[in-house]
Amino acid sequence: MSTFKLTYKPFGESAILIEWPQQISIDILDDIRNFNFKIKKRNIKHILEVNFIYSSLLVIYKSDNINYFDLKKELQFIYNKKLVENINLKKTTWEIPVCYDIEFGIDLPYLALQKKISVEEVISTHCSTYYTVYGIGFLPGFLYLGGLSKKLHLKRRDTPRLKVPKGAVAIGGNQTGVYPKISPGGWHIIGKTPISIFNIKNSKPCLIIPGDNVKFNSISKEEFEQLKSKKEVTLKKIDLC
Repeated sequence: MSTFKLTYKPFGESAILIEWPQQISIDILDDIRNFNFKIKKRNIKHILEVNFIYSSLLVIYKSDNINYFDLKKELQFIYNKKLVENINLKKTTWEIPVCYDIEFGIDLPYLALQKKISVEEVISTHCSTYYTVYGIGFLPGFLYLGGLSKKLHLKRRDTPRLKVPKGAVAIGGNQTGVYPKISPGGWHIIGKTPISIFNIKNSKPCLIIPGDNVKFNSISKEEFEQLKSKKEVTLKKIDLC
């Protein structure tokens, strides 16, 4: 895999922000994942945490143990050093059931009107793509998904809602995502999933990680209620082999 020209800059007193070219790209995401893997493989004691999303990676470190310039040199060395073994990071594809009934997809008619297509075409188009998880945030478990068809691109709402329901599936600009909890939000709500994407009680609160893929599956309102009534419903993996 080819390397990219990276920029390094301080982010507060104890973090380094590393940026790739500012574009949504699977090649860039894979390069970031590989870099993240190489950093964690070294188990560097003065690094506390590494997070990444889209085209940037944030390294949080113990500023009492090392300064910005020394850590920057160390990270540059790690990035440019080729490992003897090939890095082949696993990618899991997950299926998320979504009910697009108008009770849940309150912005479906508006989105269809704006894009000059039918509600049925909005749903079929949204379900036809394997989306790439480019990052998690602004809420724990909020998936930023790339790969949305241009037919469904629509700028965010002028006035964000104060309360978006947990499980709401929405579109904002060229992205789609799932709200993991009740929160404010400015994306257009097109459906709802009965599955909990994030559960703090689990040993691994969010099973989906950056680099994974997500496929939405349309379900009826009856199927939604059946899944919702179950005590625990786990995400389903899709075997693409």
